[in-house]
Amino acid sequence: MSTINKSDVLKSRILIVDDMPANVNLLSRMLMAAGYSNLSSTMNPLEVCSLFQQNRYDLILLDLQMPIMDGFQVMEQLKQIEPGDYLPVLVITAQPNHKLRALQAGAKDFISKPFDLAEVLARVQNMLEVRLLYSELHSFSRELEQRVLERTAELKESYLETIFTMTRAAEHKDEDTGAHVQRISYYSRDLASMLGMDEGFVNSVFFASPMHDIGKIGIPDHILLKPGAHTPPECAIMKSHAAMGAMILGNSKSVFLKMGAEIALNHHERWDGGGYPNGKSKEEIPLSARIVNICDIYDALRSKRCYKPAFDHEKALNIFIQGDGRTLPEHFDPAIHATFIKNHAVFNDIFESTQSLDGQGNV
Repeated sequence: MSTINKSDVLKSRILIVDDMPANVNLLSRMLMAAGYSNLSSTMNPLEVCSLFQQNRYDLILLDLQMPIMDGFQVMEQLKQIEPGDYLPVLVITAQPNHKLRALQAGAKDFISKPFDLAEVLARVQNMLEVRLLYSELHSFSRELEQRVLERTAELKESYLETIFTMTRAAEHKDEDTGAHVQRISYYSRDLASMLGMDEGFVNSVFFASPMHDIGKIGIPDHILLKPGAHTPPECAIMKSHAAMGAMILGNSKSVFLKMGAEIALNHHERWDGGGYPNGKSKEEIPLSARIVNICDIYDALRSKRCYKPAFDHEKALNIFIQGDGRTLPEHFDPAIHATFIKNHAVFNDIFESTQSLDGQGNV
């Protein structure tokens, strides 16, 4: 509901622009007699834009025919200050053929010369009411936009916490802490950004990547936690977590869950075609999964497992560069691998910053 009232209109900031002192004085007296108290004027059109920037007038009464710079040129400059915004200009003209051109140039209304008191006051009041309503609406829109941003941030935070809680159900079986899924989010987000991906993709991979191993929830503990080598049947069961994760996350309308399913299914595929479950190679593997693949392996190398100790950053980096038989450079998308190597310190920083996290993933 509008809060505009008569006193708001009368307090409006008005600028009169005319090169004729008599016209400025006449308009000023008319408006002051009607109760308008915040009036300014200039007879120099070159000053209008700077005055408007300083004072943001609610209304400009603008003469069209002036020396040096006419009213049309003034309006063109004003539009550069307020591109796409409401231009509060009421033009003054004695030329009927100028009226249409003025409206096309951005003016919102016009006053004819010689002045008619009733016409001037009616058009000024109408213009100011519209201007103040526009300002009120614009302010409300900004407030609403801020509320939407805040609510969206709350929903994203809640969504991410739900993801972390859900994935910990799988990760707690073979991870020392719940920090692994959080690190994967940050690794993947930063790597996607380094690769020049757009904001939508970066946000999606941030929220989707923690779900990469959700399928492990279906793997029996005696296989998942086995400290020694797996038998061929056990290997097959272990590898089934990729398809199982995709099945758990599949058929969702959420862009995050869709990408999560894509990552879960494909993050163990290799660039050279030697991965699982489908032996995909190169661009057959979704970009999101190629990103998470290298992030997941880095974190696995840095972390203690039932079958290996934790490696320091230098050793993990050397494995990515030189290979160790189990992990080789040709397993990774060359562009992603090169970006990872170039920015390796970022990944170490993320890992080191989470070392104070406890088993619930809390600082």
